[in-house]
Amino acid sequence: MHGFEFVKKEFIHRRLVQPVLELLTQGVTPEKIALSLAVGIVVGVFPVLGATTLLCAAAALVFRLNLPAIQLVNYIVYPLQLLLFVPFIRAGEFLFRAQPLQRSLGQILAMVRASPVQAIASLWVTSVHAISAWLLVGPIMIFVLYLPLAYFVRKAAFLAQRRRRVENV
Repeated sequence: MHGFEFVKKEFIHRRLVQPVLELLTQGVTPEKIALSLAVGIVVGVFPVLGATTLLCAAAALVFRLNLPAIQLVNYIVYPLQLLLFVPFIRAGEFLFRAQPLQRSLGQILAMVRASPVQAIASLWVTSVHAISAWLLVGPIMIFVLYLPLAYFVRKAAFLAQRRRRVENV
């Protein structure tokens, strides 16, 4: 295994796998963890920069999900949010038959850094379009992500429980 692959695998284990396993030892059900992870991923790619932390906290409170799990995944999927930002804008433009925004992601980020208020004022219609596209695919994606996540978290719970039994013998 190359050095980079080991570091990447170690990072994923330390930042994602280990915290999920710790939640399992605290009595959180695998299904609740899987739903928390799925919601965290989908809300984490919400197409409004800076809004996901608050939205993830609200989702955790409203749906009684695990806040640390949701925020952990929200933090991890931030690069995915940036990657999907423009596709959500384009999908929103398609839905509303709007003129395409003539700015790149880099230009949008520069606008936000320079003047967040000005960026909000000039991009609010584009944001509404992108949010609309997200609202259409978000609930479906939570379901699509939940199924394999529930399987893997249940499997991880089973393996962790078996390992604890072997260690106690």
